[in-house]
Amino acid sequence: MQTGLRHFAPLQYSGLRFALAAFPALLFVGRPGVAWRWVAGVAAAIGVGQFGLLLVGMRAGMPAGLSSLVLQTQALFTVLFAATLLGERLTARRLTGLAVAFCGLVLVAFDFGVSGPIGAFALCVAAAAAWSVGIIIQRRAAPPDSLRFMVWVSALSTPPLLLMSFLLEGAPTLDAPLEGWLSLAYVAFVSTLGGFGAWGFLLRRYDASTVGPYALLVPVFGMSSAALVTGEPLSWPTVLAAALIIAGVLYSGSRPRRVRRSPERLESTLARPA
Repeated sequence: MQTGLRHFAPLQYSGLRFALAAFPALLFVGRPGVAWRWVAGVAAAIGVGQFGLLLVGMRAGMPAGLSSLVLQTQALFTVLFAATLLGERLTARRLTGLAVAFCGLVLVAFDFGVSGPIGAFALCVAAAAAWSVGIIIQRRAAPPDSLRFMVWVSALSTPPLLLMSFLLEGAPTLDAPLEGWLSLAYVAFVSTLGGFGAWGFLLRRYDASTVGPYALLVPVFGMSSAALVTGEPLSWPTVLAAALIIAGVLYSGSRPRRVRRSPERLESTLARPA
């Protein structure tokens, strides 16, 4: 996305992203399999809300790495929204794991420092909240085919994004170099259809508050990829933060072990008077 923003306006880039994800796939998939209000809700929350706000925030000064970090505050919003809107139970294990993971995020934030303007930072936090709303809506919708559902979400996200781009950013320009179009192709096919298709599959099988914290791994992969591809240094605080995030996420999503009783202890327990 940082590469694409060199050649496209933020809302235009978002609209073109979802247009590529929707067409021509829309011609080969059937109906979404859920009520249209769920498709429209996810399109508004994730397509327009999350990515519109995120890309505008990045254009306003938020660096790509820090943006991927701030965006993961969606895990906190998801857990809170899942508890209040879906009635999902907040266990001590889940809260403890999230606390450990967020300690890692705070450590990364201190290591990198908040280099962007406060308005751009607020836009990224708002994008995280919008993402969590989309997670909750998709959890309620429980689409039978996540890939087909994401194609329709992309289709419904395209018109409002391109309309807002025209009204706020002016007439679109399509004379971007190959680098810009390759960036669009990646985020449309790999990130949108591939990534969100897999994400929707997980939401259909597990609680939203269980799936949501796994997105905390995004900055871990983002920072390691940046180190491998662009040579960005990885400091020891960053490595420690990554370890905290992974440990917290794994602990939050795991189930406590059941205590196995030996036959002698079980027989003694059953024979004990009430």
